[in-house]
Amino acid sequence: MPENPRIEELRRRVQKDPSSIAFAQLGEEFRRAGNFDEAISTCRTGLTRHPDYLSARVTLGRALIETNQLDPAETELNHVLSSAPDNLAALRGMADIFHRRGELPRALKFYRRALTLAQNDPELEQTVGDIERALGPVPVSDADEIPGGLSFAQISDELMSPSPAPKAVEPERRAAPERPSVLEHASTGAPSRLPPLITTPIDQVAHVKGGDGRPSAAPAANRDLAALPALESFLDAIEMSRRRSGSSS
Repeated sequence: MPENPRIEELRRRVQKDPSSIAFAQLGEEFRRAGNFDEAISTCRTGLTRHPDYLSARVTLGRALIETNQLDPAETELNHVLSSAPDNLAALRGMADIFHRRGELPRALKFYRRALTLAQNDPELEQTVGDIERALGPVPVSDADEIPGGLSFAQISDELMSPSPAPKAVEPERRAAPERPSVLEHASTGAPSRLPPLITTPIDQVAHVKGGDGRPSAAPAANRDLAALPALESFLDAIEMSRRRSGSSS
């Protein structure tokens, strides 16, 4: 029977460059083809150069399971889960190990964890259901904790708990700049825009000539009326200065 062309291609790449990471793909192709011994040998050789290549360790662990080498398979898959607790293939591999050993409660723990990561997987659902029926009611609790990861209950809580709403950020409020009053403007020493106050000398309004031609004291009311135009002119000048200050600011 001719060799798989994909396997031949990967084999040539690894032979040409023994340090190539293509060994992991080659090992997986051997495993899928049912050549478990070649898969184990290829992965172990490549892992001596690339010990942190987790996918190669998963392939190695699964190939060891197929050859019923459960203890070394457990070692490899535990190594993977210590670095990647949510590695689905490693979780299913660990579940298969305990299932083969007949340790159904421990197998169920890993199958449940895998099912939280691969929801609606018919095969996993069937396996979990079969074990639960065989064991009877098995509560889901923190006893199902997997080393290096979260428990089944913790995963469920994490998935179901809503995320907190972001806090609203209030816009920064800036105080409006204060405009100096006319008096403050005058106190700063800036040139005044007010026209000079025009006043009428008191001696011109305080005395008027009587009917006999002689000067006589004017009534107090006449003096007030004489000063009124000057006061109105001053107030108008203040108002004009305020308007100019408002338009220039």
